[in-house]
Amino acid sequence: MIVDNVVYVDGQRTADPGSLEETYEIHRQRGGVAWIDLYKPTERELGYVAQEFGLHPLAVEDAIKAHQRAKLERHHDSLFIVLKAASYQDEPETVELSEFHIFLGEDFVVTVRHGDGPAVDEARRWLEGEPELLRRGPVAIVYAIMDQIVDNYGPVVEGVRTDIEEIEAEVYSGKTGVSRRIHELSGEVFEFQRATSPLDEALQRLAEGEEHPIDPEMKQYLRDVHDHVLRVTEQIEGFRERLSGILDVNLTLVSVRQSDQTKKISAWAAMLAVPTIITGIYGMNFERMPELTWPFGYPLALGVMLLISVVLYVAFKRAGWL
Repeated sequence: MIVDNVVYVDGQRTADPGSLEETYEIHRQRGGVAWIDLYKPTERELGYVAQEFGLHPLAVEDAIKAHQRAKLERHHDSLFIVLKAASYQDEPETVELSEFHIFLGEDFVVTVRHGDGPAVDEARRWLEGEPELLRRGPVAIVYAIMDQIVDNYGPVVEGVRTDIEEIEAEVYSGKTGVSRRIHELSGEVFEFQRATSPLDEALQRLAEGEEHPIDPEMKQYLRDVHDHVLRVTEQIEGFRERLSGILDVNLTLVSVRQSDQTKKISAWAAMLAVPTIITGIYGMNFERMPELTWPFGYPLALGVMLLISVVLYVAFKRAGWL
């Protein structure tokens, strides 16, 4: 589906073509930068765009199938960029990722969405209010999209930090039944890290102009986004280490609690073993047991069992087993 298709000339939106054919025609006549924005295009739709701008078949195949890792690839005269936008859902404590693909050429940008994130729409609205930046060409569009996606990582980082602090409070207050929550949040943090860490290298290559000619001013903008990405990746790495530490503490507390329960069970078992042994002896029905005919034999046996049980109880209590 075509979300938007437009041609920018001298930093201004020149027309709103009703079809891709009109966009191509205006672009050929007036020059400028064409921006084609697609949402989950079919092979035929993207193939039509690829034919017009000479997109590489391998990159087109990746853009159709989606589920790609964040990356930057050069194909002849164009770049293929895969970005992962993120949003944090508080109730299920999950990081939702959406995938965006960008084809960057000398005078065109093609964006392919495989998710419902607002990053591209927000980037377009902001960029159309900055004609001076838009005059710098298609790299300005890529910058705006990247900057918006990276800025949207901020609320995700804060959401994850809040949940980690909640888990920490539960664990250090003695609650041990949070192991599953720790594992699930660790998984979300790992997926978030996989989505963001490749942007470090991609932005560095793009900002240094290794993959595409970029004017010095745009390099400064891209370096700023790169700095933001580095801060995010460092925070995520810190989250993983923090969750690992919390899990270790939780497992230690669980182990201590299980050890205490084992001690209690052992103590009660020892106290019950004494009367069991004594009654077992008298239950063997031997004929010659003199105390059986002694008037004080029965109360003495009960007294011995009670005395030993009390002594064991006091000993275990002092040792902290009960």
